[in-house]
Amino acid sequence: MVMRTAFAPQERLPAHAPSREPSWLYLLRAKAAQSFAAEGFPSPRAEEWQFTRIADLAQQRFTPVATPAAVAPPLDGWLLADAYRLVFVDGLLFPALSVLPQAAGIICDLAYALQEKPAQVERHFGRIMERENHGFIHFDTANFRDGVYLRLAAGSRLDRPLQIVHWGSTAESLAATRNLILLESGAEAEIVEIFLGGDSSRLSVSAGEILLGDNAHLTLTKLQCDSERAWHFGGNYLRQGKSSVFKHHNFAFGGLLARTEVHTRLDEGAACELNGLFVADGQRHLDNHVRVEHGEPRAVSRETYKGIATGHARGIFQGRVVVHEQAQKSDAAMNSRNLLLSAEAEIDAKPQLEIYADDVKCSHGVTVGQLDEESVFYLQSRGLSDTEARGLLTFAFANEMATKLSHAGMRALVEAQLSAKLAPLAPALQPDS
Repeated sequence: MVMRTAFAPQERLPAHAPSREPSWLYLLRAKAAQSFAAEGFPSPRAEEWQFTRIADLAQQRFTPVATPAAVAPPLDGWLLADAYRLVFVDGLLFPALSVLPQAAGIICDLAYALQEKPAQVERHFGRIMERENHGFIHFDTANFRDGVYLRLAAGSRLDRPLQIVHWGSTAESLAATRNLILLESGAEAEIVEIFLGGDSSRLSVSAGEILLGDNAHLTLTKLQCDSERAWHFGGNYLRQGKSSVFKHHNFAFGGLLARTEVHTRLDEGAACELNGLFVADGQRHLDNHVRVEHGEPRAVSRETYKGIATGHARGIFQGRVVVHEQAQKSDAAMNSRNLLLSAEAEIDAKPQLEIYADDVKCSHGVTVGQLDEESVFYLQSRGLSDTEARGLLTFAFANEMATKLSHAGMRALVEAQLSAKLAPLAPALQPDS
């Protein structure tokens, strides 16, 4: 089914490639715009989008801001003190708040990289996610205006985390960004990406291509705390070399409708650990999609996701592990645990294993339920009220995912947001009457 939409990025492409962008990118944009015009946004008829309807989004009209922001966004409490930083406001770089290493070329915004090193960008751009084929990918390729370019040489290590902050401030605006992260053999880095903004209806679309060389290590944490009127799509797509290690932590607390994708393909002996937590309240719709492909032998994958839903909200976890025929000795485990705090809330959890090899160790498990009443009674017997007991158990259930973060500053930030998120839910934590 083609979802017709008010978006028409192909109409914004100029007749000739802008001088600031290379011709190869112009051709990619044109091809993506044509694909989006023909296919539109994904339909629920597609299996990987069966729980998420975005027909309302397709009727909206969002436009990019014309000029970069002149006033600094209110980011007090959000910026890590010990990190390099790139800040984007409505999809455009805000240099005054950005902090980069002195060594040139390690980290920069993608628009600058496209001007100064277009051949390096072209070598990898679009190739890591070439197997991804849906409307949001086409839309991002056609419309992105900036993003992050990071390249680490073999054996090097980024001495501080890189914090990427996306702030949305303009009503009815579109912020489309693209990240290209390249870690050569044995390189190591930690990245933190945060999405937030003012209380207005907006659309943010962000796609990240990540290439990990042999024995490279990357930890990536995403925190999405946008307003209840914002729409968000964000995906990271990886190729992992031999014995590389990827750790991903995804915290989804905001947005009216938000979807996060993490798709990776593992080479021989590679490992990935994918952790996630969503807290959906009010009318929010939070969708989490994970796909791990074991392409070669002896790779290891672990997926642990938790979800909380209350009010009339809906939360989704779809996890898919594909073990290819040649990927013998693969080891994969997937676990999804979820709490429903109101009768109107909904959580859909769908784990999938596709195994084409015969010497593997693969498992998955799913639970969707309410708080354990015996645990509630135990805490009440120790002097807590019913509301306090339920609030404490809910926070403990969720905070387990925050404790997996190794960076102390980021862990404190996530825990603070989690506490603020769960505090108003206290009345909803009462048992059904």
